[in-house]
Amino acid sequence: MSLGDFINGKFLSVAKADGQIKDISPADLSDVVMTASFAHQHVDVACEAAQKAFLPWARLSMEERKSYLLKLREQFEAHKDEMARAIARDTGKPLWESLQEAGNLANKIDITLNHSVKLIAEEHLPNALPGVEGVIRFKPRGVMAVLGPFNFPAHLPNGHIIPSLIAGNTVVFKPSEQTPKVGELYAQCFEKAGFPPGVFNMIQGDGESGKRLAAHELVDGILFTGSYEVGLRIKQETMTHYWKILALEMGGKNATMVWDDADMDKAVYETLVGAFMTTGQRCACTSRIFVHERISDEFT
Repeated sequence: MSLGDFINGKFLSVAKADGQIKDISPADLSDVVMTASFAHQHVDVACEAAQKAFLPWARLSMEERKSYLLKLREQFEAHKDEMARAIARDTGKPLWESLQEAGNLANKIDITLNHSVKLIAEEHLPNALPGVEGVIRFKPRGVMAVLGPFNFPAHLPNGHIIPSLIAGNTVVFKPSEQTPKVGELYAQCFEKAGFPPGVFNMIQGDGESGKRLAAHELVDGILFTGSYEVGLRIKQETMTHYWKILALEMGGKNATMVWDDADMDKAVYETLVGAFMTTGQRCACTSRIFVHERISDEFT
């Protein structure tokens, strides 16, 4: 059984369930990873907790927020092997690939703190107008709803969550219903890192849960990775929510180009890896190949 939803700094069990997720590993259909009940009402509770936590979190200095993320980095490192096993069971990935994903959680914090925060640094413009100094300041937006995919259930949501938090926003994260164990373990890392209550929240749920979260009036931004169809529905259903920012990653149509001077063995190998890594279930996977006509028969 699951620990419940992580809301306002603690795990809450579901008193009145709207449904239950049965998490079965695609690698072994006899492996029931966990079962998790969910309640649509928890969407409201999580959003309210995130909104209440927003201003105190936003008013912390950048250095204070960094200190929390560095504690989280320690937890990601300490639980890397456990996270890799959870990813492997939830998705069916081989363990070597899951270990890469689990390792990227701490790497994202390093990249964000060492490089990305420069993009939101305060900037002074000596002569914005004649004799007038201008200032560019970046302000946090509010409550970010992060809707995670199944194919990289830790790495891709983490790529939204870490920048959101360092910039002063709070988060409500809904994992894919296909990978609830990874979402739960991810939330446990936040619990052990000691973040202020409400800054990070995680709710399990179905498609209706995601719809309610995206449409919630307390949400100020939607950060989504998933299918084109779901992303389009999010855009349509929030068309009048003028205050919300949308970051919708809905896959790609990626091409490999093979010129006539290519190393043939390497070109074939890299194309196969690009197309079939993660059984092709990557937004960056190769799905088209352009081959110079002089070598097309040999390549084929």
